[in-house]
Amino acid sequence: MWAENVTAVTQFILVGLSNHRKTQILLFVVILLIYSLTIVGNLVIILLIQVDSRLHTPMYYFLTHLSSLEICYVTSTVPQMLAHLLAGNGAISFTRCAAQMYIALSLGSTEGLLLGAMAYDRYLAICHPLLYVIAMGRWRQLQLALAAWAGGFLLSVMNVGCTLRLPFCGPNHINHFFCELPVVLKLACADTRTTEAVIFGAAVLILLVPLSVILTSYSLILSSVLQMQSASGRRKAFSTCASHLAVVTLFYGTVISMYMRPRTGTATNLDKKIAVFYIVVTPLLNPVIYTLRNKDVHGAVVKVYQRWSFGPQLKH
Repeated sequence: MWAENVTAVTQFILVGLSNHRKTQILLFVVILLIYSLTIVGNLVIILLIQVDSRLHTPMYYFLTHLSSLEICYVTSTVPQMLAHLLAGNGAISFTRCAAQMYIALSLGSTEGLLLGAMAYDRYLAICHPLLYVIAMGRWRQLQLALAAWAGGFLLSVMNVGCTLRLPFCGPNHINHFFCELPVVLKLACADTRTTEAVIFGAAVLILLVPLSVILTSYSLILSSVLQMQSASGRRKAFSTCASHLAVVTLFYGTVISMYMRPRTGTATNLDKKIAVFYIVVTPLLNPVIYTLRNKDVHGAVVKVYQRWSFGPQLKH
């Protein structure tokens, strides 16, 4: 129904990051390396959290969801991007483009909501430690995680549905490396102002509402941390919050600039350069930022290494 009666376009051509063949090969090697490191890094985090009981806390429960989300997010776009770089041809059918547009938007929206839930979790842990265990019980954790996933996928149905109702009669060249909603919308052969208003409203719910929760949470956390008597406690709280804020700044800064800035008539090279950050870079940095200075994760790595190293010897 998407393509048969409302559009004459049966496929799109993704222009990609470069048309220069040597640059395409170089980008293929670099992005393949980043993609591999992203998958391995996030899988390691999930594995460590599962095998070490000390990491069975709300913070790491949400981090498991974030790592799983990042694996799905990069896999929804990067493998196709790599195939196009290798082949030098960016052709994609209308139906596949629509599916990718929905999946990528849903996962990106879910990440925005999930980061808000993680900030709320840190606020409760640092500002209300005595009530934390009760306030952030297993049922509350599940509720927040489900709300993030459901909210991301349901709001994306509305956005993509409004876009696919428009006629697409050409041109069919997309100045991007994947089918992203704002860029595809530029190719519609009809007035897009109503659809743009719907997308902007959804962006407010998905981006600005969680961002306001994050900023409020960390403002209260900062106020609480500055009142701590223990210097080690202040350092630990600052370290945890700094890593979260680094992820938030990179993700929200780039996504808001893509979805909430005034649109021009045609897609620019700036759009796809911005997209590289939240599609390729952020999923790689998340496991690094969350584990680089995290002593709990370091301890879990040592525990798993010792178990694997000495386990076979103990059996003998």
